[in-house]
Amino acid sequence: MWWLVFAVFLYFACAALILAEVFVPSGGIISIFAIACVIVGGVIFFRHSTTAGAIGVVTAVIMVPSVLIIAYKIFPKTRFGKSVTLTPSERQRGDAIPDTPELKEMLGAVGLVVTPLRPVGMCDFSGERLECVAESGYVDKDKKVKVIDVESTQLTVRVIEIEET
Repeated sequence: MWWLVFAVFLYFACAALILAEVFVPSGGIISIFAIACVIVGGVIFFRHSTTAGAIGVVTAVIMVPSVLIIAYKIFPKTRFGKSVTLTPSERQRGDAIPDTPELKEMLGAVGLVVTPLRPVGMCDFSGERLECVAESGYVDKDKKVKVIDVESTQLTVRVIEIEET
């Protein structure tokens, strides 16, 4: 009878080792021990009886994916999981590309070309430098441009030949 208790213990050890493998970089050594635990536990169940062995196999087939789901999906959402896992960095306002709603307000704005637009370059709109795309080909530096289209995070500009009001 103590062999059955030992087999159940091996199954619990397998589950614990699978959890440890997720969080401890071992190069697969812990996984080998987890597989060994489930195999030895299954052999013990089959030596007791075929029915116990079949129940052991079904239990292992359900247990291993369940433990992996708990380890990868549920654990990081727990209070302890949040304290031991890294959180992604939050994007600060003004990082990289401005948000689309901010760019929508730029429609019709007049600015100055800071770097040549070939057809992409930088333009200055009242102190705010933004990447712009020229409507037609190359635009020299220090030309005045007007935003004619905003699509997603792309500003399309047109050269102003005559001062518009």
